[in-house]
Amino acid sequence: MDIPKEVDVLVVGMGPGGSGAAKKAAELGLSVLGVEKRAEIGAPKRCGEAVSRHGMIERIGIEPKGPWLIQEVHGAVVYSPDGRHVRIDYDGPEGWIVERKLFDKHLAALAARTGARIMAKTEAKNFRRVEGGIKATLESEGITHDVKARIVIAADGVESKVARELGVNTTARLIDICAGAQFEMANVKPNENMIEFFFGNGIAPGGYCWIFPKGEGMVNVGIGVRRPWAKKPAIEYLKEFVRSRPELRDGSILEVNSGGVPVGGFLKDNVDDNLMIVGDAAHQVNPIHGGGIPEAYMAGRIAAEVAAEAVKANDFSKKFLKRYDEIWMKQRGNRLKKILKLREVMESMSDDDLNWLINYLQGQDLVDISRSSGFTRFAKILMKRPKLIKLARKLI
Repeated sequence: MDIPKEVDVLVVGMGPGGSGAAKKAAELGLSVLGVEKRAEIGAPKRCGEAVSRHGMIERIGIEPKGPWLIQEVHGAVVYSPDGRHVRIDYDGPEGWIVERKLFDKHLAALAARTGARIMAKTEAKNFRRVEGGIKATLESEGITHDVKARIVIAADGVESKVARELGVNTTARLIDICAGAQFEMANVKPNENMIEFFFGNGIAPGGYCWIFPKGEGMVNVGIGVRRPWAKKPAIEYLKEFVRSRPELRDGSILEVNSGGVPVGGFLKDNVDDNLMIVGDAAHQVNPIHGGGIPEAYMAGRIAAEVAAEAVKANDFSKKFLKRYDEIWMKQRGNRLKKILKLREVMESMSDDDLNWLINYLQGQDLVDISRSSGFTRFAKILMKRPKLIKLARKLI
């Protein structure tokens, strides 16, 4: 396969953020090269694999149809530390469980069909600024090529080597990284069509456990924990959780995955001259549940739109590209900032507080919160308990 020597846009990392950027940039008439260092796009997965209706339809913008769609989600059950729960039921699917190994390929294929050139098992490195853009060395199957891009879109995950090489510090504080572990399990008895969340400092300090059904007795079961609350690796907490659940303990583990998720807010600057950063690399993740598929795809699309404007204006300066940051914050980032405040309140609550809270929450409260609304009512509930009044004020 011939590799172009020059392109308008080089996208590094072909997860949802990279695919969203590559597809939109190609639609807008730009020459696009997207590279992925892994041999298989979508693997290994570091994700619970759940996508909400709003995320799929509005932020990603694709029809929920295809072999990558595993299970409809018709509701959720949220458990307090002592086992009590709040249940949310919907008339129809409010979301879906996807198979990431197929879903990410599907998104990349959409970008390719639009006109972007996609190359897996191709590592981009040695980024250097040159006149008129950025030059990078691509290594694929032991062969190296140089490519020059007017704009680089870094979608290479929380570790983002691209941003660092080009002088942007994307390092997250340890407290802002959620350590995750997950099992894909078979021969279990999931709550079909319902996703389940389990909270408590004893089972998932600084985070939560989840059970997501994948049909035919299969589930994605996982955990996210954070320091300083967590005193041992995430996978140890996950093993304990599985042993504690009758529906899981006799199941078989088919796949094990782990990784880190940035949940502490966004970078101050997601741009520099000739550079934009999207997805996990830009910490564009829902801070309360760690979901980032729709957030990344939406950010990639916005970055591509600004890239097209930059090409038209022949202006690739940080000042011009800052439009990407401004649009992202207006369309999504400001809402996620509110959710970050809620998470900070939740993580300050003891197990006893959480057990008390479950008596006052209704399903609609959880729906509203998941859509970054209903915070005033939530604050009023907290104010019923004098020791939580100070926390409640953070939400008003």
